[in-house]
Amino acid sequence: MTTSAQGLRAVALGGGHGLHTTLTALRRVTPDVTAVVTVADDGGSSGRLRRELGLLPPGDLRQALAALAGAEDGGTFWAEVFQHRFGGNGALAGHAVGNLLLAGLFEVLGDPVAALDEARRLIGASGRVLPMSAEPLEIEAEVTGLENGEVSRIRGQVAVASTPGQVRRITLRNPGRPDEPPVACQEAVDAVLSADVVLLGPGSWFTSVLPHLLVPELHDALVRTTATKVVVLNLVPQPGETAGFSPERHLDVLFEHAPRLRVDAVIADRGSVPTPARLHRAAAGLGGRAHLADVAAVGVPERHDPDALARCVREALGLAGSGIG
Repeated sequence: MTTSAQGLRAVALGGGHGLHTTLTALRRVTPDVTAVVTVADDGGSSGRLRRELGLLPPGDLRQALAALAGAEDGGTFWAEVFQHRFGGNGALAGHAVGNLLLAGLFEVLGDPVAALDEARRLIGASGRVLPMSAEPLEIEAEVTGLENGEVSRIRGQVAVASTPGQVRRITLRNPGRPDEPPVACQEAVDAVLSADVVLLGPGSWFTSVLPHLLVPELHDALVRTTATKVVVLNLVPQPGETAGFSPERHLDVLFEHAPRLRVDAVIADRGSVPTPARLHRAAAGLGGRAHLADVAAVGVPERHDPDALARCVREALGLAGSGIG
């Protein structure tokens, strides 16, 4: 059992606010953190830049960089500028400075990994941010409850995240090469294989968490890695994507999309688990153990407290001084 975080190599997979939360917590555990970020966003500033320039959607990548720069704790001046979003009603309205900077770096350097490394140096982020694929991808979902009880197919991250129906299953495709499977970023695969701990979740389950399991090389790396694999469950169900889901149903869906995946630990908020025995059984079914703790932020029940989550991660890893009972 690990007793020290010194030299611990951590990888977190996800996107959006969920990944930002995980990275903020992991920075309290180890300085060696790599984020592997989904690249299927098609909404807001990211969607506009993706459609207009044909580049990777930068928003989730920007959020991960900001988390590793400690933007929530003050960070650097450039980290603050990176997160600034333009107002007004003109062409720049709604764009974040970091999104535009990343788009420019993608075009100038022609390599998203090199661009993200350069942005990391600029804003003083520790760790590394990598895309799960070097090409923008598209999510397609099977949804029920939209019409006459039939299964409907909808495409696009925003459409899937906001559907009034019930998402049953997703697939991932490359719009530029629809007949070929998505190709993983090799640096992301290498990071997973060499990690000591890999975290999956929290976040939008079908649009930020599960997509990583649908990129064949990344899926295989997650199955093969000797890292301790930790799943962090959401605090509340999300309308559309996981409305009505119990905590254990999240794990069932994970297994349905990746039957070969086994995990070592499942972290959940004590107050978000109505039937702990069921979650313990579901975690055991994936090969792991459920760790219940008070990880919700005080007064913000839908958001994890980074310090509490960091303590629970330490406990799941068997690190000394976790402070978890």
